[in-house]
Amino acid sequence: MLHFLKSTSRTVHIQDHDEHYYNKKDSNETCISLTVWRKSLIFSCSGFTVIGSDGSLAYRVDNYTGRPDQVVLMDGWGNPIFTICRRKKLWLVDNYWLVYEGEIGKNCKNMNNNIKSSKKPVFCVRKNVSIIRQTKLDVLAYVYSEMSDKRQTYIVEGSYTHRSCKILDESKRVLGEIKKKEGMSSSVSFGLEVFHLMVKPGFESRFAMAIVLLLDQMFS
Repeated sequence: MLHFLKSTSRTVHIQDHDEHYYNKKDSNETCISLTVWRKSLIFSCSGFTVIGSDGSLAYRVDNYTGRPDQVVLMDGWGNPIFTICRRKKLWLVDNYWLVYEGEIGKNCKNMNNNIKSSKKPVFCVRKNVSIIRQTKLDVLAYVYSEMSDKRQTYIVEGSYTHRSCKILDESKRVLGEIKKKEGMSSSVSFGLEVFHLMVKPGFESRFAMAIVLLLDQMFS
């Protein structure tokens, strides 16, 4: 499984924070291709290892517990980028996930509908639950800039189970895609543990990878 790790050099380019994580000025740049391995490089940890097209370690996630209350997305050097927490109401868990810039430590625990953190979430994501038949079955999640927003900024469609998803903006423009990784030979199969994350020009790869982690929390 390690043959796709072309290099151990660690480089990651993180764009400046933007409210919607999309910059039209960068739309002429080339598409970013990331290889996502659903495994931590640290022994006895679960998580993710993300490799850039040049073979460098771009992002990583190291979980020391099976299903942690919070997940921290880090760059290749281990610097925290986002902390992902699932919102809770009293003793119940609802369908919202909150994402904070950087790391907020153990303060991510929820008590009485409130997140005990001085930080404000940079965005939140709602899982699409098909209780009502009118709900769009191909929509996996809605991404909002604020908890109070009634209109989503991005939509995620497809099937994470089959590693076939698209991140769309309000104009239905594809900004990122999750695809199965195909081997050079038909006899080689990577299964569901290794897949591609394609990020379109102008869209932040760190934000796209955060959405991958959210989908994994929702549908794994």
